[in-house]
Amino acid sequence: MTSQVSETPGLTLPPAPTPAWEVMESLQQAQANQNETQDGQTDDDTDDPEFDDHSDSDLDSALGSNLADSTHSLNSSIFEYRTLHGRTYHSDMGTAQYWASNDDQASESLDIAHHFTLLLLEDKLHLTPLATNIQRVLDIGTGTDSRLCSDFADEHPNVEVVGTEISPIQPSWIPSNLQLEIEDCNDAWTFRPSSFDFIHMRFMLGSITDWQATFKEAFTACAPGGWVESYEVSSTMESDDDSIPDGSAMQRWGQVFEEGGQRAGRSFAIIKEDVQKSSLEAAGFVNIHVEDLKAPVGGWHPEPRLRQVGQYMQAALERDYEGYMLFLACEMLGWTEDHVRALCAQLRREIRSGQHHPYFRQRIVYGQKPVA
Repeated sequence: MTSQVSETPGLTLPPAPTPAWEVMESLQQAQANQNETQDGQTDDDTDDPEFDDHSDSDLDSALGSNLADSTHSLNSSIFEYRTLHGRTYHSDMGTAQYWASNDDQASESLDIAHHFTLLLLEDKLHLTPLATNIQRVLDIGTGTDSRLCSDFADEHPNVEVVGTEISPIQPSWIPSNLQLEIEDCNDAWTFRPSSFDFIHMRFMLGSITDWQATFKEAFTACAPGGWVESYEVSSTMESDDDSIPDGSAMQRWGQVFEEGGQRAGRSFAIIKEDVQKSSLEAAGFVNIHVEDLKAPVGGWHPEPRLRQVGQYMQAALERDYEGYMLFLACEMLGWTEDHVRALCAQLRREIRSGQHHPYFRQRIVYGQKPVA
């Protein structure tokens, strides 16, 4: 049954993004075209720092410009987005060092990423063993498309779902049991103590200044017997067959995030440093469970489901390679835009070549607040 929807005051509904299957067809065609023209070419041929003429236009032609600019009537500085390197970012208010863009292109990339997470988790929105009688759920860092929140609200029409984000960039039409709020999880939380049965966080790497403090806030907001789940992804591409060469764009990608995050004071090495589990323990959670997964990048995996995960992962990255890197590389590390474009062009060629077997580690950690 489709849930009723309500309109968020001051915002209008953007048109639906291009269906994911069209994105995949575009990606597969672009990759086939590259394979036809790269006979005899090796990765060594891609080290030229000159920016090539192969851009994201392959995916742009399929995705189009379907997401209209949101309009609003709220009079607040949170709408005063920064424009850097041709992209928009969260306003200077509060969290000026936040690295991710909040424009339509970033939203489309995250929408595709939502598909790969569903495939990876076999259509599960979470791994936490929730009771059937939960009443209130909180999602921290909802993101530009609110897909996770909307899906959860649709699946649980009798549950009140609250999603938070630092920018007012969510869609206006949402399930009637979903409420979207502008909040920064790095600040003191304003929710009533013990008011949520389940608190969920996903893809918060590079966003949180103090993970232990954030999980302590979650502990306070969580009801006794309730759960908190954290889903994080590594920013470093790895392989099990040493197919990521030293000096490759695949290797340098992760280095940019880790070094840029250190400069910004917001770590991207969440999995490597075991931040989730240690922070849950420090906050006082019990019954902590850890689930480690690998998400391929590209269609190289022999298992059909994981091959599709990799194709969606590749599509999400190709939709916005440069958007993921520009702030950290240029603002934190002093790169030029041309340097970023050159690295992204090389990375695109390496992934499309099919000669490498990269993946990103994923880690889901959930814990329970003691009943007494």
